Amino acid sequence: MNEEETCQICEAKKATDECVICHKKICSDCCISGVGVCIGCSKPMEKDIIPMLISCGAIQYGTFTLASGKESSYYVDMKKAITEIPILKKVAEMMAPYIGPSDKIGCVELGAVPIAVALSLQTERPYIIIRKEQKEHGTQKAFEGEVMTGESVIFVEDVTTTGGSLVRAINLIRDSGGVIEKALVIVDREEGAAENLGNIGVELIPLVRASEIK
Repeated sequence: MNEEETCQICEAKKATDECVICHKKICSDCCISGVGVCIGCSKPMEKDIIPMLISCGAIQYGTFTLASGKESSYYVDMKKAITEIPILKKVAEMMAPYIGPSDKIGCVELGAVPIAVALSLQTERPYIIIRKEQKEHGTQKAFEGEVMTGESVIFVEDVTTTGGSLVRAINLIRDSGGVIEKALVIVDREEGAAENLGNIGVELIPLVRASEIK
């Protein structure tokens, strides 16, 4: 990149990167860290999916009693979204820029599997599926797919609350030699997942936060 080029977003600082979507020259302050997408392109993408989630019934408003016993003014049922092809395509398009140099995509059965498949086809990266419970017969595998020592794996999820299942899956793949630094989720309920993942050195990147849909 030409040393004299100025960021085309803020028009003040030196450009150090190029947005992978609009191809504008951008500075570090105007680039989403580790993603290569400018702040101008990231914001519309994040908002586009909310109406799609509402229209398919994945986000519902009313009075709901959650599994925890707590009452909520909204309910997230991502199974309705991950069976809709247009939404899966949109999710894959939005998550693809975050893949970076990752070797593989990781997911926990069941809800995250369609997301991993869509993203795998979008980015041509293989994926692995972590079982909720290890098989007690046959090969007794804890996950499907191969992980080589030192391979980078980025996890995907449909919705996160506390992130417990993700933490377990990430630790399992790390024990098998994988390197995990990021996890992507369609909706984060903002009830501790980001903090719990942060405690094990993993950044949670949501497409939509609960505070944006309440």
